Amino acid sequence: MIPIFELTRDDFTISTDPARLDLDLIHRTLSTESYWAEGRSFDKVARAFAHSLPFGIYAPDGMLVGWARVVTDYATFANLSDVWVLASHRGRGLSKFLVGAILAHPDLQDLRRWSLFTRDAHGLYGQFGFTVIAEPEKAMERRS
Repeated sequence: MIPIFELTRDDFTISTDPARLDLDLIHRTLSTESYWAEGRSFDKVARAFAHSLPFGIYAPDGMLVGWARVVTDYATFANLSDVWVLASHRGRGLSKFLVGAILAHPDLQDLRRWSLFTRDAHGLYGQFGFTVIAEPEKAMERRS
């Protein structure tokens, strides 16, 4: 079992404690406001978070205001997914705090490759060293 990891900045806390996640809020938000998970069922959201390393951002009052998850084998690769900050909390640098915390997680160091997919957040991820795929001819996917 991976120990719980937490970081605090400006009274906001990032935690990997899955018990703190509000899956109803995550599902409601992702399935209605994101372009990549529109219409996703609660069951799929819950399974995705259950089988990933979850990260939540918590406001000083303990409310969940952002999240992400990492799919990883903890040895060679990680895929960053479902990154979100509630609209009411944007503009405070919380997405940068979140991505920085994820990359600082002690169990995610020395991985050979990180991946993610984004339509509109290249600027955010570029600040952390993410680039377009260097050799796209080596990448494949299977979609359903």
